[in-house]
Amino acid sequence: MNTSLQPYSGPWTDKEASHLLRRTVFGHNFESLTSVINAGMNTTVDFILRSIDPPEPPLNYNTTEDPDVAIGETWVDKGYNIINFTNNYRHVSIRAWLIGLYLGDSPSIREKLTLFWHNHFVVSDIPDARFLYRYYNTLQTTGLHNFRDLVKQITIDPAMLQYLNGDENTVEAPNENYARELLELFTVGKGALAGSGDYTTFTEEDVQAIAKVLTGWITFGRQNSLIDSFGSTFRPLRHDTSTKKLSARFNNVQISNNGNEEYSDLIDAIFEYGDPASFIVRKLYRWFVYYEITEEIENNIIQPLAQIMRESDFDIMPVLDTLFRSQHFYDAERIGCMIKSPIDFMMAIFNQLDIKSPEALENKYTFWAQVFSYCGVLQQEIFSPPNVAGWKAYYQEPSYYQLWINSVTIPLRRTLTDVISYVGFDIMNERFEVSGLKLISELSDPYDINVILSDLNKLLMPKTLTDQQLTVLKAYVLQGLPDFEWTVEYSEHLANPDDQELALSIENKLKLVLVTMLRMPEYYLS
Repeated sequence: MNTSLQPYSGPWTDKEASHLLRRTVFGHNFESLTSVINAGMNTTVDFILRSIDPPEPPLNYNTTEDPDVAIGETWVDKGYNIINFTNNYRHVSIRAWLIGLYLGDSPSIREKLTLFWHNHFVVSDIPDARFLYRYYNTLQTTGLHNFRDLVKQITIDPAMLQYLNGDENTVEAPNENYARELLELFTVGKGALAGSGDYTTFTEEDVQAIAKVLTGWITFGRQNSLIDSFGSTFRPLRHDTSTKKLSARFNNVQISNNGNEEYSDLIDAIFEYGDPASFIVRKLYRWFVYYEITEEIENNIIQPLAQIMRESDFDIMPVLDTLFRSQHFYDAERIGCMIKSPIDFMMAIFNQLDIKSPEALENKYTFWAQVFSYCGVLQQEIFSPPNVAGWKAYYQEPSYYQLWINSVTIPLRRTLTDVISYVGFDIMNERFEVSGLKLISELSDPYDINVILSDLNKLLMPKTLTDQQLTVLKAYVLQGLPDFEWTVEYSEHLANPDDQELALSIENKLKLVLVTMLRMPEYYLS
């Protein structure tokens, strides 16, 4: 295996191009793949990592019971009509909105990186949809830039304060929940036990001291409040004004009383004396590359990337930029070694098969909400990770990504791909189905059945199918006839586009190919 961060200088083919897209965006069609192949690696990495404007916020898409928010307007900064329980549709709205972002047309690292941060800074079961939007918006904006700044913002974020009881943390009764996760899960990680209450990277005394530093913060304006504004604020009388001392793991630094800026002083100390760079780079590696981190990878990949992060003052982009241009990232052993998460799996189907969202507002949000729900059925629901550590596939040894595949999820994945690729489905009286004829018209040579199968293989799978697998797929189309019969039949269709019987015959053959390919184990890989 190549474990070098030196710039990749090998061939730039469909294999490398599709690998970069699979790992950084939620699915791509054949046109995008072709564009990336033609553009080259450097131009594509620049494009994927470019700065983009924040997305438009989620909307009221179907209810007239919200007196302050008309249909088509956003609710993210509006109060509640408690009598009509307007928060209910808002929860559906923000979840649907997320799927709309994932199914967007412009490839960018933002959505996959934001989901990474959500899995890192977990919140769950937050009653107020406005709190969720503010939290996710922070991940979308600061999460594309500076790790330390993101930790600071998340520390006093109203959704996080509510989730980990930070708003209950007072001088009279310090609550250690967030203090512990700040160290163990968010910044330095929990190392090997070095002594009683000493986890190598931090100690129990650090948890206790940090809990005192973070006293005084509360949330306001939740969904049962009559005021329109919401957020978090500092209450001096709830704050511990004593000087707090961290352990030798943080150079015995002392945190003096600094009111509503004391939390920021604390984060600065953790980043100066701890090693959050190594910790977060390992998590980024498991998200974008592979779960196994050998000693060689630790020395040649993780530590150099961590040093890049430190030298860039904890900016995220130089790390990703170096990784996505590296020889290691495009090593053959790292292509197709992941199992797609449910969200990756779902988004890839719609984006690869070029199934567009509806245009009408209510239909569009309803469509997105249905897709969101099925991600939850497949065991990955945004805003509801199973615990504060996130989804187990990214941390639970030794299985990691294999946890996505089990006796429950495999039949559900197959049912989903069967329905989408062959039968189709209806939402709000609107029909959604794959057009095999449209799909192949965008491939490099729809007149050649061998090229069609090769292009579909490149689009849908990271691994090249065997000759035997391709022979079976071709038999679905040719039914024992020679290859040129496809050219003849397809040419006849183009010459007689109104011949519905001929079009249906070709369409059914192509759909059978798609059903089979989407059921293959290779399709589950990324």
